[in-house]
Amino acid sequence: MNTDPFISLLTSQYDTHRDPHTGGLDCRAVQRAFTLIEILMVVVILAILAAIVIPKFTSAFDDSREKSIQMNLYRIRSQLGLYQQQHNGFPTLANFVNQMTQASDIDGNTAAAGTAGFPLGPYLRRIPPNANTGTKAISAGAVGTSDWFYDEATGAFQANDSATTRAY
Repeated sequence: MNTDPFISLLTSQYDTHRDPHTGGLDCRAVQRAFTLIEILMVVVILAILAAIVIPKFTSAFDDSREKSIQMNLYRIRSQLGLYQQQHNGFPTLANFVNQMTQASDIDGNTAAAGTAGFPLGPYLRRIPPNANTGTKAISAGAVGTSDWFYDEATGAFQANDSATTRAY
């Protein structure tokens, strides 16, 4: 056994091996690393966690879009009801945006808010975009032809991007 303090310091911090060619000490720092199996186990565990968590986030995102559409429809429909009471009819499709977002007279003519002779409205600040499409086109066409469906005869206002949202 060697009593040299330098050699004992080396042997305590390094893994010492005998060099087969010289017979002397070969001092290499001990390197600890993860094995391939350990790395694969971590990857598998992360994949399982992702498989559990990701569907919950996408489900929450879909639910929030659905709730956004429903809240927009509720707000627009309630304002259409108010418009009908004050004007004895619904806005026309051609002038829907102006009649809902500007001041109006009893005949449905529109002007900027605060204009004399236009005491009614505005009913909405703006037409909200459909949460599924991000735009706000309004028509009386078939499902998928616009973002919102509006029937000026009945005052029906619905989402129009798909058959599912049209049912709201």
